[in-house]
Amino acid sequence: MSGILDLLNSDIGKSIVSGVAGQTNESENKTNDVLTMALPVLMAAMKRNASTPQGAEGLMGALNSKHDGSILDNLDGLFGGGVDQNVLDDGSKILGHVLGQKQTNVQNAIGAKAGVDSNSVAQILKIAAPLLLGMLGKQTREKQVNSPSGLESLLGGLLTGNSPQQEQSFLESILDADGDGSVVDDVAGMVLGGNKKKGGLGGLLGGLFGK
Repeated sequence: MSGILDLLNSDIGKSIVSGVAGQTNESENKTNDVLTMALPVLMAAMKRNASTPQGAEGLMGALNSKHDGSILDNLDGLFGGGVDQNVLDDGSKILGHVLGQKQTNVQNAIGAKAGVDSNSVAQILKIAAPLLLGMLGKQTREKQVNSPSGLESLLGGLLTGNSPQQEQSFLESILDADGDGSVVDDVAGMVLGGNKKKGGLGGLLGGLFGK
């Protein structure tokens, strides 16, 4: 299975990066940097949420109804006349649900690392969140996932995929760098280089961003 970061290098991923960059007036390189950090974080947080019966049921419900993947079928239409406010509102709700009170910390940390204003990061994530859920919805249908355990397995596969071992170490560490059971607590420290488990993460992030 391809990993979530492989998506950004696919044709559809490049269309998403280009479209999101156009909406936020950020360069495609900066937008790609933000999404390279943000998508695994969002996916890891969703995987945590899906590890409880209630969380899995909620996510399955969303993927079987509103977020069925159809948003990916007409990206030209989505970005052509400016992203619809309904999509942005939906993105805000998704981010609030997935990241909770840590949303601002995550946006600030990613912005600092990528050299992007945190308000621009927020806009990028608002557009990216419904697209990410759309991709998940499409995957659940293609792979006929219909159970909480199947959903958690799908999310885990997308987190690791066919990524290099270094990347897998990064994604495993981002799940819970300080062992306290919270994904998002660890993000700010990790991205800014202050995490409790070094594990070469600084070097890896540098590698991801070509610096």
